[in-house]
Amino acid sequence: MREERQLFKYIFFDVLTALMSWTLFYSFRKINWEGVQTNELYSIATKDEHYYLGFFLIPLFWCVLYFLMGQYKRIFRRHRIQEVAEVFVATLLGTLILFFVVLLDDQLPNYRAYYTSLSFLFATHFLSALSARFMLTSFTVKKMNSGEWGFPTIIVGGNAKAISLYEEITAGGQMSGYQFAGFVRINGKDDLLVRHMPFLGKVEDLPKLIVEYRIKDVIIAVESSDHRDLEKVLNLLLDFDVDISIIPDTFDLLSGSVKMSALYGVPLVRIRRDLMPTWQVSLKRLMDVVLSLMAIILLLPVYFILAILVKGSSDGPVFFWQERIGKHGHPFRMMKFRTMYMDAEKNGPQLSSSFDQRITPIGRFLRKSRLDEIPQFWHVVIGEMSLVGPRPERAFYIEKIKETAPHVKKLLRVRPGITSWGQVKYGYAENVEQMIQRLKYDILYLENMTLAMDIKILFYTVVTVLRGRGK
Repeated sequence: MREERQLFKYIFFDVLTALMSWTLFYSFRKINWEGVQTNELYSIATKDEHYYLGFFLIPLFWCVLYFLMGQYKRIFRRHRIQEVAEVFVATLLGTLILFFVVLLDDQLPNYRAYYTSLSFLFATHFLSALSARFMLTSFTVKKMNSGEWGFPTIIVGGNAKAISLYEEITAGGQMSGYQFAGFVRINGKDDLLVRHMPFLGKVEDLPKLIVEYRIKDVIIAVESSDHRDLEKVLNLLLDFDVDISIIPDTFDLLSGSVKMSALYGVPLVRIRRDLMPTWQVSLKRLMDVVLSLMAIILLLPVYFILAILVKGSSDGPVFFWQERIGKHGHPFRMMKFRTMYMDAEKNGPQLSSSFDQRITPIGRFLRKSRLDEIPQFWHVVIGEMSLVGPRPERAFYIEKIKETAPHVKKLLRVRPGITSWGQVKYGYAENVEQMIQRLKYDILYLENMTLAMDIKILFYTVVTVLRGRGK
């Protein structure tokens, strides 16, 4: 609730400063380029429909821009240097957009007037927006340092390193945004931290404790070189929206792998949770919706023809529905053109193979060309899937894969996709071993997610469809 109130303040001041800079910009143009007297501005503005249009649309434009750039996310984790940099970039981008929308059609005396107007708009908006945001962020930082506000935090491990970190965080009375709920033991009896905070249990209890104490931060106090312990903890935390940090060892410091974040000088290795920059996430979603709607409209004749072929190939419905696991483990019913005879899985879940007798003749063509997947554009539109992402699996096979590769849970951090790097490189898997082999491509995709990567995968998928070379 407190974070929602703070977010409302950011939006309120963003609207207010946008209105102020727009009014100043409007006045500047009228006085300098149209010769309007200052005492005439009010009467002219109240009769000018362009001013009123800007009065409503300009604040909306700036708020949408801030949203797309991720400036309304993680409000309590923002810091002042971040505000300066992000407001500068947003203002530069926003004023350039407004220049082409608002200024370019203005009848100004010369090119210098255009540059002067652009500079004035940039300066007024940047200074007003930064002043308001700087004030709000300074207030938040003060509350965090005093310990009045903060994030419920658990430390994993209670060894000497954990004590050293705790003392560093609390030195000088500044809590740096941490409100320690307690610590958990990872191995042995590393309970030295018990004199500073409660002992909450073993590392296996983390999922339960995160829910019970509403944990937002987890600090792992083990050697970053101890990969087995780190992997164990990270796998337990995959399903939770928490910030994860690791205490660096001497090698990390010397190798330069420790990057300072906004945690007020505490040296920690922050585990990156955001797979893509916020603006790319927004653009990826926009691209998903626009391209999927275009595909549905353009492929309507193809849908109709394939529906007739599927219906005529064997008894049964045109579409096949099956429960798959989506983002954050949420199940959904995925739709595709039916490619198998009815009751193909009457003996339980089975993966298909190259010479599977359960596949209909038209179904074999649909699988080769990937055309059986095109009904899934609708899942993309409603947000259950993405154009590009790890292929959604059934819960049965996810559990099978986890027995050998528990890191399969990482795939649930994003929306599943119609196509994927694993699908392009490997194709359909015929058994669990092949699913595990394909998994490495999907993990690589997650670690290298960019819009450019998505476009490349889409291109190769189109080539696969046109050539009919799908596995």
